[in-house]
Amino acid sequence: MPRRPTRSVPVVVVPGWNGSGPGHWQTWLEEELAQAGRETRRPAFVDVDHPDLDEWLGALRASLAGLPDDGFDVVAHSLGAVLWLHHVGVTHGDPRPARVALVAPPSPATEYPEVVAFFPPPLDVDTVRRGADGTVLIAGSDDQYLPEGIAEAYGRPLKMATTIVEGGGHLNTESGYGAWPAMLDWCGRDNLAFF
Repeated sequence: MPRRPTRSVPVVVVPGWNGSGPGHWQTWLEEELAQAGRETRRPAFVDVDHPDLDEWLGALRASLAGLPDDGFDVVAHSLGAVLWLHHVGVTHGDPRPARVALVAPPSPATEYPEVVAFFPPPLDVDTVRRGADGTVLIAGSDDQYLPEGIAEAYGRPLKMATTIVEGGGHLNTESGYGAWPAMLDWCGRDNLAFF
């Protein structure tokens, strides 16, 4: 019998470049949480196809407005995870979430012209630790946008444990992640560890 979710705090879902539209696990997650009576929020980016760091930071801050310290979670994917690192570098996590899941952040050495302003992201250990009660890093073992691997790119610089999903690719629709029960389970538990 599946475990019933025990957490009831809001979840802020931060999509990446091109958004997380129909069929993406973030959209599926929002639908599942809504059915369970959970509040979800998503930053209202003006243009998900043409990311602008300052505009995205403003939209993220607006989506966090009014949330209580330690009373919400953040689930960020891809460029959204990199955005979160910029956010805590500027605001020091105000308001401060209880937990943050940074999923499949692209390599800090990413050089796509459309998102060059986002890279390299700030990787200050103390800032990221102050930005939430706890943060987890999750990535596929074969993510084409993270060729050096999550441990090398983010885990070691941030002195943070990582969760590697074998064969998970970029953990997006193209990798088969339309529904992701493990993430829904994480949202329903109080502990930080992903698996």
